Amino acid sequence: MKNPEKRENMQNILAIGFDTRNIVCSASRAGYAVCSIDAFRDLDLQKCAYASALLECRTSSELHQLDPRWIIAQMNAFGLDFDAIVPGSGMEMLDPGSFPCPVLASCPDAVKEASNKLHLAKKLEALGMPHPHCYSPEELDDIEYPVILKPASGGGGIFNRVAKNRQELLSALEELSRLDPEFAEKEVVIQEFLEGIPSSVSLLSTNNQALAIAVNEQLIGAPWLSRLPFAYCGNVTPFKTAHAEEMEALAEELVLELGLLGSNGVDFLATEKGPVVLEVNPRFQGSLDTIEMSTKINLFEAHIGCFRGELPEKPEAKLFAARGVLYSDRELFIDRKLMNVILKEKSADIPSMGTVTEPDWPLTSLFACASTRDEAILSLERGAERIKTFIANQTKEGRKPLNPAGKA
Repeated sequence: MKNPEKRENMQNILAIGFDTRNIVCSASRAGYAVCSIDAFRDLDLQKCAYASALLECRTSSELHQLDPRWIIAQMNAFGLDFDAIVPGSGMEMLDPGSFPCPVLASCPDAVKEASNKLHLAKKLEALGMPHPHCYSPEELDDIEYPVILKPASGGGGIFNRVAKNRQELLSALEELSRLDPEFAEKEVVIQEFLEGIPSSVSLLSTNNQALAIAVNEQLIGAPWLSRLPFAYCGNVTPFKTAHAEEMEALAEELVLELGLLGSNGVDFLATEKGPVVLEVNPRFQGSLDTIEMSTKINLFEAHIGCFRGELPEKPEAKLFAARGVLYSDRELFIDRKLMNVILKEKSADIPSMGTVTEPDWPLTSLFACASTRDEAILSLERGAERIKTFIANQTKEGRKPLNPAGKA
């Protein structure tokens, strides 16, 4: 546990969510004493946090059912008088009436409307914004293929499935129901499948103003990072595209229409015909790191300012910053040798020694900064290859350092 740095009007912050590392480290850099409750409790999170606790939840339904009294008990155990709670992924709809301090996030009703892809589609239709056509379960006979199936809320891309015909659609629905009983047809969005470059706009917003601070390229299903075809694998900031200004204008209008506050993101597909709105992330996004590296803004401080009605000056990208989320292709026991290989890279989201990473779960994040996009991506690819080669060689040699049985 660290002693919080003394500063005038210092605030004590709780960050809670499925993965809070980037929030915690940004808040720490801004001088806040920040505690964390999340599902990973990564090594670098622990170094940045005043204190941290493990959130033993693995699904969105478990997160939504989390008892506020348990959270308050954890807050009391940290031994700080908290000035605010900042929710991360999975905890966006935290009820502010359940806690003794403010929750610095959009109101739960606004978050619910923005997060649900079916509700959002109706909103985009009303606003006349370009978006993929969504089919209801009652329209199965009218579908024009191909389509993509997504959970109505959240998911990170790992549950997305493409169907090229009715049989593939029915098979995908059956598979999703096996993976999670919550994926009944009413909880799945069937969406027109479009080709384009996945991208996003990150914004800051107050009650009456919105500011687009970065346009980002998204790395989705990158085969050198993950076996999952639609998994979020990181991003590059900035995304240089002729559609950038149009995307920023659409995103600013949309977050104001939805009544969102603080740091939020809008996902786009940059198609040949122009940008198409895909979804809204009413919370801090995975692009936080690369935005801060590229523009030198502190996003946590800017987020806090939004709740005082303040927006910063629009930042400028000074270089290309890239993040690659490397997924494990097998169950891995994190021993000292593997930890050292990860630490040699410019990495974050570093798993603690002695923990186990499940197959197709994030292992670590790699970072690169360069004067061009291609240089930054090449640096990520080389780092990912070094880690994957080490894991493959250890497995071939039969030393078994990557599973609990080989620990001895």
